Amino acid sequence: MAAPDEAKKGPVIIKKYANRRLYNTSSSSYITLDDLAKMTREGIDFQVLDAKTGNDITHSILTQIIMDEEANGEQLLPVSFLRQLISMYGNSMQALMPHYLEASMENFYANQKKLQQAFTEGVGDNPLAKIAQTNMAMFKAAAAALMPKGIQPAEDPAPAEGSELDALRKQMAEMQKRLDALGK
Repeated sequence: MAAPDEAKKGPVIIKKYANRRLYNTSSSSYITLDDLAKMTREGIDFQVLDAKTGNDITHSILTQIIMDEEANGEQLLPVSFLRQLISMYGNSMQALMPHYLEASMENFYANQKKLQQAFTEGVGDNPLAKIAQTNMAMFKAAAAALMPKGIQPAEDPAPAEGSELDALRKQMAEMQKRLDALGK
């Protein structure tokens, strides 16, 4: 995240020159779109300005980063969503979409933080954390069953307690034995 004194200064100003180079005025260095993507992930606020005109081109730069991420196999946006999004341009609801999408993402992040907090506070009586922990244990057991003989995944330092989980572990161990026998 951005340092507290950095947030007081406002967004980091990035200048884009005609030669398509991006210049970070805060660090006095040239950067890439990958650097801007990293800054975004770190929560650093920035504004991209056209060096010649002074126009704010942050929106188009962020869109370009998304296009690059999608083109490089990091596809996050389903085709159906992209089609629906494109169909909204020129639609009477176009003006509402930015606010709706922004609110949806804020709700998503709020729910994600609540789930992470519930998980870090411990399983306790929280059913969502118990489900997540059971799912993770099942995933690890399945991965262990599919690993070649002799290669074992790292063990969890504090395995979860519970008869359900123990039963699942026993079942996965039996499956591993059967797979090993089939492989011989």
